[in-house]
Amino acid sequence: MNALLLAAAEEPQPPLIPHLDELVIGLIAFVIVFGFLAKKLLPNINKVLDERREAIEGGIEKAESAQIEAQSVLEQYKAQLAEARHEAARLRQEATEQGTAIIQEMKAEGQRQREEIIAAGHAQIEADRKAASASLRQDVGKLATDLAGKLVGESLQDTARQSRTIDRFLDELEEKAEAVR
Repeated sequence: MNALLLAAAEEPQPPLIPHLDELVIGLIAFVIVFGFLAKKLLPNINKVLDERREAIEGGIEKAESAQIEAQSVLEQYKAQLAEARHEAARLRQEATEQGTAIIQEMKAEGQRQREEIIAAGHAQIEADRKAASASLRQDVGKLATDLAGKLVGESLQDTARQSRTIDRFLDELEEKAEAVR
């Protein structure tokens, strides 16, 4: 050991440069550790990194496909909503048109019924007037015949003559009434 000390004392060694034998031993140890890491640890690290990359890329692809699908579904819903709105507007328009048509039909039916009622009323009035006129003619004729019979003193029971006389008398009265108007 003395010899080493003496040799070390003879040559001044710069402190930053290592001895050659230390350098060789360090280099061999580095190659062994690097080889071990390259053989055992580096494939596991690369495998984990590849799995992560694939998971991330797969997640991105899934997210993109989900976004595309969601966009497609949204467009379908918007189209269906627009179609439903259009259909609702069409149904509202049809209902309005049908309501207007029903109102017009009801007005026309009401007008027709009103006219029928008025015509029936006029016909009934005319029938009642004719019945009253005929009844009045008979009553007036009978009274006039009875009165004439009492005045003359004999019975005027001949119906044909009586009827002609009454009709002539009433016709004269009607002509006088019309002349006055």
